[in-house]
This record gives sequence, C-alpha cells and structure tokens, in this order.
Amino acid sequence: MTDNKPVVTSLVVDNDAGVSDATNKKPVTRSGAKKSGSQNRRKSRELVLKAVYRGMLNESELSHILRDMRDDPDYNKADEAYFKHLLQAVTENLVAIDEKIVGFIDRSINELSPVEHAILRISGCELMFDLSIPYRVVINEGVELAKVFGGTDGHKYINGVLDKFAADVREVEVRAARS
Repeated sequence: MTDNKPVVTSLVVDNDAGVSDATNKKPVTRSGAKKSGSQNRRKSRELVLKAVYRGMLNESELSHILRDMRDDPDYNKADEAYFKHLLQAVTENLVAIDEKIVGFIDRSINELSPVEHAILRISGCELMFDLSIPYRVVINEGVELAKVFGGTDGHKYINGVLDKFAADVREVEVRAARS
C-alpha cells in the first residue's frame, strides 16, 4: 500500500474508478439507472455488499474491486446501472451513513461484523438518499442479504437496526405506514 493511492477502508478511490471520493456527502441522483424487470436489483445489492465487504477487509482500491466485480458470475444477472449507482452512493456518503448507524446499534461500530456493517451501510444509504425505494423494501432487502451472507440470527439484528434507522430518517413514511 502506498501513501499516494487511496484505499477502500473508507471507500475513497482514484478518479478513474468511476466513483467519487467519500468527502462529498451529497445525495447521488440515479441518472441512467434502469428499472428493467429483466435486471435484478437484489443481485446488484449482493455485488455492492461483496465490494464494500472486500474494501473493508482488504483495503483494496475500488478500481480493482470494480474490475473484480465485473468478473463475478452474478454481474450479468445484476442491474449494472443500479450496482454502479448504489456503490457510488455508499462511497460518497460513507461518513454520514456510519454517523447515523452509530445511533441505532448496541455496540461500537468497530465491533459489528464486517458483513453486518456492510449491509447497514448499503441499506442505510438507500434509506437516507433514495426515497424512491419504500422503506419496507429497503429493510426487507437488508434482511435478505443478512440471511444469505450474515451469521446465525444476524438478520434479526439487521432488521431491528434498520427499523430504528427508517423511523428516524423516514419518519413521515414510517408513521403513515404504521397508522
């Protein structure tokens, strides 16, 4: 690891990777993201989970992770535009997402399993910055990721944290759904 190359611990990347740096906390717009029924957003979320997880553990440059994700067998099944959009949004808003997560967990953020932390980052990003996805869908997708990739009963923890997260960042939507 060299000092002049950003690493993915904070998902900061070089400019040619196609993803902006994490200091920009503005919401990302979804220009060009497909909503095609033939594309699978769940697969996109799985790929983003793998990318974020790998970045957290290996401190790899995001440009390398993006190349590796393109070699993943699920890449062709995923909605490529949504994959790129979501990974960029998580990357650009990483600090804000983690600051929000801290308010809803029962331990230090460093004590979360890397899989749980990555799932919370992805779902937290969708809750905070993509109001086009209903909060219940975001929670369900996070829980499903935890069932597939997380530890035993990790999905229950994810569900509880995301429920509190949603109630905070989407208060009006959650209140309307519960009444």
